[in-house]
Amino acid sequence: MKCMILAALVAVAFAAPHYEAPHDDSSEEIPILRDDRVHEEDGRYNLDVETGNGIVLSQSGSPTGPKGAVVKAGEYSYTAPDGTPVLVKFVADANGYQPQSDLLPVAPAFPHPIPQFVLDQIAFAAKEDAARARAGYDSSEEVQAPTRYYGSP
Repeated sequence: MKCMILAALVAVAFAAPHYEAPHDDSSEEIPILRDDRVHEEDGRYNLDVETGNGIVLSQSGSPTGPKGAVVKAGEYSYTAPDGTPVLVKFVADANGYQPQSDLLPVAPAFPHPIPQFVLDQIAFAAKEDAARARAGYDSSEEVQAPTRYYGSP
């Protein structure tokens, strides 16, 4: 019996489809043009890297953060697929990663203007609340959920 089970498992294993990782012949190797690294005994470091496709990274850091955390600062640049040059300067410290770039989205200033349709809806809701209060509705009462079934007409 054990031989039958073993034979069935072997047959299933051989019958299972074999997958190969996709092979991309269009990939090209990008040379590293510059890779300068300096590591000091006290934990400070400098890193400068440049690749053949225009990516440039310059970064330095030191363990001056809280509890010896490494504080980093630097910049990187590359050319976007649409040809736009991208430059990002950054600091990474106790306040997190803080990138700066003209290409990063910026949140609107707050308080931002509230659209009129929102103001109208707020006013409408306030009128409904006032009407319920005049009708004697207590907002602290439990509201019953609608039933799933309709009553008879």
